[in-house]
Amino acid sequence: MVAAIVLAVAAAGAAGWGGWDRYEATHDDAAAYAGARDDALAAGEQAVQNMNTLDHAKVKQGLDSWEESTTGDLHKQLVDGRDAFVEQIEAARTVSTAEILSGAVTELDNRAGKAGVMVALRVTVTAPEGKPAVKESRMLGQLTRTSEGWKLSALGQAPVGNTAG
Repeated sequence: MVAAIVLAVAAAGAAGWGGWDRYEATHDDAAAYAGARDDALAAGEQAVQNMNTLDHAKVKQGLDSWEESTTGDLHKQLVDGRDAFVEQIEAARTVSTAEILSGAVTELDNRAGKAGVMVALRVTVTAPEGKPAVKESRMLGQLTRTSEGWKLSALGQAPVGNTAG
């Protein structure tokens, strides 16, 4: 009988400890921050990949993907320049595909809904004639959290090498 009581108390204690541990984990600011960082990185990598992938035979879908990946001034530039992009891409008849090599969040202000990412990627451009051209680069992106999730609000090349004068 005493052994059963001791066992019941030990089981109740373990259940209480496990419940408290779970409560702390779900209310941990560090875990929430890490989740936001992971979400921003995944969205940033996907958006950079989208912005570097385009097939002249599917230009409408490609530009739709660009627009869906962006917000703010960058989105406005893409929408305003869409007709010119279509003409250029259809005239060049190229296919570009991007592969993400690595990425990192460079800054995150979760409260303001702003983040920065650096993404290394390999872009292969295939023209109608000749061999595919492969280029590796690093891109810096600024992300803004919208009601639909993280979206690119700025994108540019990351400086390479010694930039000091």
